[in-house]
Amino acid sequence: MTKLKIKSGDTVKVIAGDHKGSEGKVQKVFIDKNKAIVEGVNMVKKHTKPSAQNPQGGIVEKEAPIHISNLSLLTSNGETTRVGYRMEGDKKVRFSVKSNEVI
Repeated sequence: MTKLKIKSGDTVKVIAGDHKGSEGKVQKVFIDKNKAIVEGVNMVKKHTKPSAQNPQGGIVEKEAPIHISNLSLLTSNGETTRVGYRMEGDKKVRFSVKSNEVI
C-alpha cells in the first residue's frame, strides 16, 4: 500500500477525466482504494426509496469518489503542484515541489 500525498481538507484541482479543470476541497480519502471525495466534483444521481430520514424518496445528487491520480494539489497562490516529503529537524513535513514551500 502506497502513501497518499493528498489529505482531507486539501484544495485540489482535477487534472484528468470528465471533470478536468474543476476545483474543490477534499472531504474524505479512501486509502485502500486510492480515491477521494472532492466537494462539488463528480456529482452522480442516486435513486432512493422513501425512508424515515427521507420520507419523499426520489433522486438525490451526491459526490462520487475520484481517483487520486486525477487530482493535483493547489498551492496558496493557485498553482497546481506535486507533493514531496522531507525532514525538518525531527519533523516530517509536506512541501510543494514547484515552489519548495511547506504545506
